[in-house]
Amino acid sequence: MKAYSIFVENLKCGGCANTIRKTVSKFSDVQKVEVDVEQSRIDFELEDSKDQIDQIKQKLAQIGYPEVGAANNFVTEAKSYVSCAIGRIGAQ
Repeated sequence: MKAYSIFVENLKCGGCANTIRKTVSKFSDVQKVEVDVEQSRIDFELEDSKDQIDQIKQKLAQIGYPEVGAANNFVTEAKSYVSCAIGRIGAQ
């Protein structure tokens, strides 16, 4: 296992963190997913796989949390609000 960190845009609160944690945890071979809201960072362990990392980044962008430096626009930000709301509902 190797440790990875991804810094993302639009990470605002615990609702966002819950959605991100659930999304990243669904990938095979991913373990120990932690989300740091203040740093906008996602930490996890994964077998060394460049393809899997790219897939995780793509999925995060699809739900509104693109990697820092990637395209972040109104549509992406709107998706993050929806994902955040889902994360808040799922935490109750």
